[in-house]
Formats: sequence, C-alpha cells, structure tokens
Amino acid sequence: MSDEKVERLLRELETTNPAGYKLVQAARSAICSVVPNASERVMYGGFMFSDDAQFCGVFAYKEHVSVEFGRGCDLDDPHCVLEGSGKMRRHIKLFSQNDITSKYLELYVDAAHRNSQRA
Repeated sequence: MSDEKVERLLRELETTNPAGYKLVQAARSAICSVVPNASERVMYGGFMFSDDAQFCGVFAYKEHVSVEFGRGCDLDDPHCVLEGSGKMRRHIKLFSQNDITSKYLELYVDAAHRNSQRA
C-alpha cells in the first residue's frame, strides 16, 4: 500500500509534528480497516486514498488532522460531523484519536468509498 513518497512524508511529519503523525497514522489505519485494498499516494501535501477511484485524503495541520472527501456533498451526514460549505468538498477534523470513533470516521470513509465506486 505504501510507496517511498508516502514513507518520506510520514518521516517528515513524525519529526516536525509528532502529535499530528500519531493522529495521521490512526486515521490511515481506520481507512485501511474499511478499504483494505486501498492504494495510497502523496498529493496536495497529504495522503490520498483510492480504490477504483479516489475517495478520501488525510492532511495534517498544526492543530488537527483533516480527512477530506472530494465528493463530500454527496454523503449523508447522520452524525452532523462533516464540515465545509463548498460546492463539493467536506471534511472531518480530528483533534484526538478518540475523534476517529466519536466522529464515526469509518462510517464516512465507507460511504465515500461506496460512492466513488458508483461514479
């Protein structure tokens, strides 16, 4: 699943933002638990996940990690955790590993993956 660019970005993140690194790793694990065959590559300064089509990305910021959904506008939001008001994109901000569970990340990843397979 990983390539050298992914490994390099992870090493850089671990050095410059250790808390963000741990949260990125937890988010990556959650995504891979939902879509075990997902491929991952570095794009836009983050980690983009795809199967037949791209379905989400993980980006580390100073205070949080964001899981981005390019077609997030098409996702149901039964737990009211999606943020963003743009035409297409939506995201979930993670401030701690607990947010992965409390914000139902795996449910949204699964929905985004399923939607990407229909497009």
